[in-house]
Amino acid sequence: MKKIITVLGVVTLLLSVTSVTTIKISTAHEHLNLPSSFSWRDINGTDYTTPIGDQSPAPTCETYAFCAVLETKMQYQLKEIYNPDLSKNHLFFAAGGSISHGGVNIVSVANYLINYGVPDVGCYPDPHRDFDYTFQSLPGWENRTVKITEWGWVENNITIIKEALIQHGPLVTCISVWQDFFWYHRGVYQHRWGPRVGGHVVAIVGYDDSQQCWIVKNSWGTKWGEKGWFQMSYDANMIIAWGHNSTGIMYVDGVYGNLKPDVPKVYIQTPLYYHTYFFGREIPTILKKLPLQKAAARIVGPLTVQVTAENTNSVEFFIDNVSQFVDTEAPYSWQLNATSGLHTLLVKATNTHNNASIDMGDFYFFI
Repeated sequence: MKKIITVLGVVTLLLSVTSVTTIKISTAHEHLNLPSSFSWRDINGTDYTTPIGDQSPAPTCETYAFCAVLETKMQYQLKEIYNPDLSKNHLFFAAGGSISHGGVNIVSVANYLINYGVPDVGCYPDPHRDFDYTFQSLPGWENRTVKITEWGWVENNITIIKEALIQHGPLVTCISVWQDFFWYHRGVYQHRWGPRVGGHVVAIVGYDDSQQCWIVKNSWGTKWGEKGWFQMSYDANMIIAWGHNSTGIMYVDGVYGNLKPDVPKVYIQTPLYYHTYFFGREIPTILKKLPLQKAAARIVGPLTVQVTAENTNSVEFFIDNVSQFVDTEAPYSWQLNATSGLHTLLVKATNTHNNASIDMGDFYFFI
């Protein structure tokens, strides 16, 4: 179902696949007493948001924003902080996204969430590639999904956005990006210099009238902005409408499904993308413009692959989809053994119920 929330006193428009219906907003809507500040990072002292993600180098901001919204609503619904992590890449490709074409239609994403849902990240993690590739989520991903019952557009109006934040949760929002946005470090962002370089999708999670700003979650990692977050001026004129009948601001509602599946959580800690390893010593990759895959780790000399895992009995290590080693005792690790060249590293964690989760990344091995 699709809705458009409009300015106070007018109507809400419902659009379904087969019909258009108009209903009136309650008159009480006009007299809602809004607080001077509100944030899903502080609901009676509890932060219901999840850790900042990093989409680079792929243009997958749309699904990072959607998952940020869903993950917050999941924790709030269960009243539990367990940091759910949804598969941004599954949602991106399954909803018709393309890296070479610069992203995915947010309406397609919203409709995919209604019809199919998104599984946890263990079904298909983000390998941080800057090109399209064949993806296939783990068998049984359909039983690990979170779905929504509806979505809708929110009028680009300060009061309406505030109300939607409080009533529906964080909002998926399309913004313009100017050159000075890349240099943002702290404070309230307002465009001042440089050309417009494109568009971006983020999640608004709150507002602060004292600073006249929105509180926004980005997907550029924790080294950008205020540890991945930023404050955006009310009058920054950044919100843009993408697509037919779009306001550029979308809410999602009716979150349901397997909010907390009984599956392992597994993450590769070493090697990390955008890092170089010289005989085990880790440093950030500096020469990123070499003719190499951008985010792939670069490894010179021996290296121990290290993994963190929860709800796990064993971890299996794969190079180029060929099994190399199984570790049955935490902390899970393996002494990397590969030929020179570009490879894919995949780890698969399994628990007592034979449920599995994976993580993956690419690396160059030079010796």
